Amino acid sequence: MSMPIDLSTWFFGNFGWIGKYWFSNIVPGFITTLQLLFFSLLFGYPFAILVGFGRVSRNRFVYAVSTAFVSIIRGTPLLVQMFIYYVGLGSLFPAIPGIRHSFIWPFLREGYYYVIFALVVSVGAYVGEVMRGALLSVPRGELEAARAFGFRGFSLVRRIWLPRAMQAMMPTFAGETVLCLKSTALAYLVTVQDLLGQINIIRSREAITYTPLLTVAVGYLLTTLVIEAAFRRFEASFAKTSRAP
Repeated sequence: MSMPIDLSTWFFGNFGWIGKYWFSNIVPGFITTLQLLFFSLLFGYPFAILVGFGRVSRNRFVYAVSTAFVSIIRGTPLLVQMFIYYVGLGSLFPAIPGIRHSFIWPFLREGYYYVIFALVVSVGAYVGEVMRGALLSVPRGELEAARAFGFRGFSLVRRIWLPRAMQAMMPTFAGETVLCLKSTALAYLVTVQDLLGQINIIRSREAITYTPLLTVAVGYLLTTLVIEAAFRRFEASFAKTSRAP
């Protein structure tokens, strides 16, 4: 008979802090995490398309630049890149005359925008390489047939090549989005108070370690499940559309 009381006491003794910090720390931190994810994908995926086409370009200069970019970004840790942007560029910009009094200074002094920039660059490199494979997977016969029907240049890319490549890489979008979500957890290291950053504030205030970290892990897990479910529905809808006569 004492078991429910003991469990209740244990739960509120270990997780009672959630109610105390729900609106002041947890919700704002979670919103910041979602914002980082949203803007990273909003700008990162279009950038990845450009990188992918650069990786299959016949122009030697475009191909070389795209290849070097992918190699550098994929070959260095994301956290190191964030520090290079935030500490390196963040220290360089104030030394440029007029920057502090320009309209872009509020953006250049905030770690939030450096994190978004780092994530956009990372998505562009990693997804761009996936896009390269998807573009190369489109049968040459389809492209030649499209050219025979009068498709050239941008119209060929927009109507035939890109949609077929997107269809081929659709199953990887969910995984890349989840990886980007988990990468946002590095943001607190450059003073951005995302979900993990707010949880660390709570840990220091309440002198507790395990339950806040467990809570943030559950938060990321639930968000991942939502992303995967949304992409499954989107993929099914995309497949129906592509099969439509």
